[in-house]
Amino acid sequence: MATDILVPTLGESVSTATVARWLKKAGEAVAVDEPLVELETDKVTVEVNAPAAGVIESISANEGAEVEPGAVLGSIAAGAAAAKSAPAAAPAAKPQKPEPVAPVAAQPKVETPRTPAGPVAVPGTHAPLPAAAKLMAENNLSAEQVGAGSAKDGRIAKGDVLDFLSRPAAAPAAAAKPAAQRPLEEGEERVKMTRLRITIARRLKEAQNNAAMLTTFNEVDMGAAMALRTEYREVFEKKHGVRLGFMSFFVKACVAALKEFPAVNAEIQGDELIYKNFVHMGVAVGGPNGLVVPVLRHADRMGFAEIEKTIGSLGKRVRDGQLKLEEMAGGSFTITNGGVYGSLMSTPILNPPQSGILGMHKIQDRPMAVGGKVEIRPMMYIALSYDHRIVDGKEAVSFLVRVKESIEDPRRLMLDI
Repeated sequence: MATDILVPTLGESVSTATVARWLKKAGEAVAVDEPLVELETDKVTVEVNAPAAGVIESISANEGAEVEPGAVLGSIAAGAAAAKSAPAAAPAAKPQKPEPVAPVAAQPKVETPRTPAGPVAVPGTHAPLPAAAKLMAENNLSAEQVGAGSAKDGRIAKGDVLDFLSRPAAAPAAAAKPAAQRPLEEGEERVKMTRLRITIARRLKEAQNNAAMLTTFNEVDMGAAMALRTEYREVFEKKHGVRLGFMSFFVKACVAALKEFPAVNAEIQGDELIYKNFVHMGVAVGGPNGLVVPVLRHADRMGFAEIEKTIGSLGKRVRDGQLKLEEMAGGSFTITNGGVYGSLMSTPILNPPQSGILGMHKIQDRPMAVGGKVEIRPMMYIALSYDHRIVDGKEAVSFLVRVKESIEDPRRLMLDI
């Protein structure tokens, strides 16, 4: 009896995936839980493991195909002998001598024009995938209107059509033709954007288009936090097995500020505001395929050591390409640290549907007025980008001041004041 290989649940807000690469071929023996195929989603690459031991009997979804959760990718026949279970091809029948046929007067050949069943690819593009072709036919769209696709070899996927239809004035008649590609010069190379990079670009643009986004700035004297970290670094690492970093200070500071200003932790759904009695803290991490935002669930319940351990574990899985979809779902607020790359100041873009994101930056010694005297202090600019539809300017500025106060006097974090 054959066991189907099914597309797993892809996670929150992910409805389709592209078959990126088959790791096994039809006829190969596999063990239980052995990786069979890689699926590329809008967020990460997902491995599908063998649900049973046996032999790959068939592959239903080839590389480049767009699939949905629950779809059949192929099947596994039980037992190592299953590969031989397919009936052998019947020997070719011996050709029989044809009976003589009376000659017929030749008739002129008439070509009947064929009408395409659905949208076809124009010269220089690739054919749409079946689901995309159906949706394009229903909306009277051509491949030229939709443009380059995000599936393998530039084929148009269903998500590309949905993206096109969601654009303002996306009526087929009014759709603008894509600009002609210029010839490449010597030293240039044209590389297809990955699905993750396309999704990042689309979501960031949606955030700019849909939210009333505004950024407010402040600066933090990092001296007290640096002194505390230096004083307890060795004993902290010895006890907890993890280094004490600045990210845990900022996570704790943001949690305290979010409790005081819950609108920054809320989101809009239609004409309603959704307030949350928890903090699922997203931490932006640069991976080999682009920026992803793993989530520290219930960060409001974590101590310094647990925050550092969780961030370290998530960061490692991002770099190794092993991050799971559920580990990026449900964030309510995000922190991004451009300072690790040397950024002195930036305006972070919201991570929809969240209403706030904090930007950390490089620590730099600067002359500051302290007690009427000029001192050189380790300073960091911090930025809060927020959705002005939910968060008023007074709340945003007060939130950032609360974060500043907590970092400049870390004892407030210890005493929860």
